[in-house]
Amino acid sequence: MKRYFLFSLLALFCIMAGYAENRAEKLAKELYKAKSKYVLVVAHRGDWRNAPENSLQAYKNCIDMGVDMIEIDIHKTKDNQFIIMHDATVDRTTNGKGKIADMTLAEIKQLKLRAGHNVVTQHNVPTLEEVLNLVKGKILVNIDKGDNYFDEIYDLLVKTGTEKQVVIKTYDDLATIQSKNKNDIVRKSIFMPIINLDKKRDAEDVLAEYMTVNPAAYEICFSKVTPKVHTVIEKVKANGGKLWLNSMWPKLNGGHDDDLAVEQNKPDEAWGWLLKQGAKLIQTDRPADLIKYLKKKHRH
Repeated sequence: MKRYFLFSLLALFCIMAGYAENRAEKLAKELYKAKSKYVLVVAHRGDWRNAPENSLQAYKNCIDMGVDMIEIDIHKTKDNQFIIMHDATVDRTTNGKGKIADMTLAEIKQLKLRAGHNVVTQHNVPTLEEVLNLVKGKILVNIDKGDNYFDEIYDLLVKTGTEKQVVIKTYDDLATIQSKNKNDIVRKSIFMPIINLDKKRDAEDVLAEYMTVNPAAYEICFSKVTPKVHTVIEKVKANGGKLWLNSMWPKLNGGHDDDLAVEQNKPDEAWGWLLKQGAKLIQTDRPADLIKYLKKKHRH
């Protein structure tokens, strides 16, 4: 009887472990479901309100709260190592000073990250590899600021076994991104172009180029809601593409942002408006609040 109990306990543990390891794969499949009503929540720089931005703890918090994807920023050190940090310098987010490109990984590892209220914590600056090992099988990842390093990044994804859960995005046009990288990154990775409708180049031309390679989704940014915004959004949906919209600050979404949802208590005018446009991914600085809202709408 005791042996049977131990065997059952071991089997249950294996099932639970398998579920955890497969969550990222399930989310990736969800990303490609054409008619899914599920909305993926993307946490901008992790859970930075409760841990230092772009820290391992900020990402752990996201995994625990049920976030679907984290956004991370990368830079390269003097000795060609990828670290996670938004700025090109360590000044704002650590207790040190200097350009990342002028510092070695060992030097950066001596620094401590600052929390959102500027207090120095005991958290260290993580490397890209450390983050990939942390999130493996658990959550999707969006790598930002990686346009010039996609080949090297992809090699690291293969090394860590995370190539099927990492989203690579770029502002570049299709020809530029293909010329920059030896790997066919557009087709080999989960790839999404970023189309900023405030830029001078015709967004519909850029969109038409990318539609030839069927990206997983399209990130659309706009400071004002114009007929052009609706035209581009409808073209994305008509072509079967998923729509990624941002709610972090007003200039990304025509004023339908997180603060409108939370601080002004108008979630339907903010996140609800994004849902009405057809958003299937929403990047936010308020992941816990957004998940709560989406659950009430039976969208998460």
